[in-house]
Order: sequence, then C-alpha cells, then structure tokens
Amino acid sequence: MTPGELDQVREDLVAFTAEMFEAFTRTDQHRWGQAYVRGLLLDGRRKSVEPMAARLGEDGNRQALAHFVTSSPWDWAHVRARLAWRMHEAIDPTVLVVDDTGFLKDGDASACVSRQYTGTAGKVTNCQVGVSVHLARDHASAPVNWRLFLPKSWDPGSDLADPVKVTRRERCGIPADLGHVEKWQLALDMIDETRSWGVDVPLVLADAGYGDSIAFRLGLNQRGLHYMVGISSTPTAYPADARPVTPPYSGTGRPPVPKYPDPARSVKALVIEVGRNAARPVQWCEGSRPGKGRAGYKRMYSRFVALRVRPAGREIREAAKGVELAECWVLAEWPAKEAEPVEFWLSDLPATTSLTTLVRLAKLRWRIEHDYREMKQALGLAHFEGRTFNGWHHHVTLVSLAHAFCTLRRLATAPKDAALA
Repeated sequence: MTPGELDQVREDLVAFTAEMFEAFTRTDQHRWGQAYVRGLLLDGRRKSVEPMAARLGEDGNRQALAHFVTSSPWDWAHVRARLAWRMHEAIDPTVLVVDDTGFLKDGDASACVSRQYTGTAGKVTNCQVGVSVHLARDHASAPVNWRLFLPKSWDPGSDLADPVKVTRRERCGIPADLGHVEKWQLALDMIDETRSWGVDVPLVLADAGYGDSIAFRLGLNQRGLHYMVGISSTPTAYPADARPVTPPYSGTGRPPVPKYPDPARSVKALVIEVGRNAARPVQWCEGSRPGKGRAGYKRMYSRFVALRVRPAGREIREAAKGVELAECWVLAEWPAKEAEPVEFWLSDLPATTSLTTLVRLAKLRWRIEHDYREMKQALGLAHFEGRTFNGWHHHVTLVSLAHAFCTLRRLATAPKDAALA
C-alpha cells in the first residue's frame, strides 16, 4: 500500500491490531505491534526492520521495532488464536490446508537453517523451512499457525547432529527440550492446537510431502478428520472389490489368518489398468488469465479418473479394526494429450462424493501458493533478518496479520456473490 492508501484504512487497521493484540498488557507492545504490521503493509522493496523504520515516520524507531519482534516476550500463540477466530468467522472455511515453504539464507547463523530440500527453490539449498496451517475455501484463505522445522543437524539427540549447530542453539533461543520432529507431525500438532482454540474444520488438504506419510493420514483418521492429500505414484493399494481369503488349514501349527490373495499394486498401475477412456473432463474454477469463462477468465479444466481402492501397507494393516482394509478414493489427473496420469491424490471422503467435488478439493490446495506469494512478494515474509527462534515465530505471525488484514479488505469490497461463493 502507498502511504495515502494506508491512511485511508488507518482506523480499520488500528481496530484490527487492537483486537489481535488484546492480550498485550503494555501500551508500548500495542504501539510497536501496530507499527510493525503497518510497516509490512507499506510499499517497499525490503520489509526487514531498518527499511521499515525508515518508512514509518514518527513510529520509525528501529530499536523499538527490533526489540518487539525479536526480544519482547509476547506469546505468538495467543495472537494466532485471535487471528484464527477472526478469519474463521470471515472466511467460513471448508478446509484446513497444510503446507510448508522455504526461507533462503546466505549464512548459517539463523535458527534451524540447514542444507535441505525446499519446494521454494526446487532443490536442496541453504534455508529454513516453515510449516503452516491455513483456513481456506474457494474465495479466500489465511495462514493461522506456523512451526519452524528443526532439522536433525540441530538436534543434540540425533545421530546426525552437527556440533557447531548444537552449540548455536542457545544463542538462537531454541528451547532446550525441542528436538527434531517430522513435518507431518508438526502439522498434526498445529491442527491439534488450532482445534484447541475452538476452530474445528473437518477436512484437511495437503500435498504429497504429507500425503505419502501413512502416519499422517492415520493421525487425521484418529482425530476424526477427513483428508484429500496429494500422493506420489508409488503408494500401493488393492482394488475396492478385493476381499481377504482364509487359506485352508492343514491341521498343524497356527490356523491361517485371512489375507488378500493378490499383491497390492501401485496406484498408478491401478489407474492405468482402467484406461484413459475412463477419464472424464472436469472444470474446477476460472484462472487469472483472460478467457471465455463466465467472469471473463480462462476456465481451468482437465481430465480425471476416480477409483475406489483399499490402501495397503504394514502401518495400515496394523491400524485396521477389522480384517478388511478401509476403502478410499484415488483421484488421478490424466490430460488428453498425456500417455499416463500426471498427478495423484488419495481421499477418505464418502463413496457418494462426486468427481467434480473431488477435483475441486484436490485443486483447492493451490490457493495456499497464492498466500505464500503475496506474503513473500508484498508483505516481507522472507525478509526477517533476526536469528532467533522466537523472532522468526513473531515475524511470521505479524506477516500473517498483515495478510489477514488485506484479505478482510478484499472480502469487504468484493461483490456479494463472489464473497459467498
């Protein structure tokens, strides 16, 4: 926003930040919290403390802003809870979306920085990785919870611990009891925390980085949550009509137990077996490019196959309550010009769920890429120059507030039919 545009919404911003920071007991925390969010909203190439302070006029106290984001002892969980309440009311989300994003770093002094893979760069590189949970529906989304991923090299209890990084933990303010936790477990922990705030959305979306984890899917089942998750082509399953068979008993040894007579096959093989003629065209939304859609934009469509299957795997068998494995949907995108399917999803939604609904939900996860892009390009998500664990969590929380404020403004000015879509 330009200074003039921000002046026009200054009153709304003050009210919004007062609501988000209601738990703060000190007036200086209210002041510098609101100033920091205002600095994130103002136009500028960099959104680190020093350039923001230069743009904030009378509130441009670099030392006070740096102290607020890095050292001030405010609880980010309280702020995120209030953010989640507000955005749950504004968006009326149909799904929770789990994802992660990379924060590229040149040095190695920041908390949890390591050489690791991030989709942000599409390769292994020096970075931090943040896992986030978003409230979403077709027309809007908002990040409401975050965790900074701690690699094994930072965990003194790991065989892969790096002595230099372990020594740096105290300077970075990493809690002594915090060790390496897989990203899928961080996601489940955040979902639990979000539900503890009274924000309960019964359907979770995630990409294959999470969907390929059987433990993640079982964790959602144990919480009574449904899922629509991306998977790679290699997870195995049985056809839905497969049934376990008890082999004849020879009369000696333990009686045989029921088992599926044929080996499980990859989901890719099961989809290819039904053939490309089973694929059906589905349009799930209109994109951002001009086209012939109803709103004047290009229609987003492709061809999809949906199959009922029984996912396999030792963890699934051990968790099964009965002899038969549970049925799920496999959804595969198979464009007309492709020789094989190009993308796969797995979902435990009911068998009555339509193909159009499955496709729309699978593609809805991409809304979160818009969140990341806006937060990184316009709101300074990756511009934090502090090195502490608390500072990172404070910064991403404040960027989430700035993003939410922008989302609320868009919803307030959108046509009613679009806002209710």
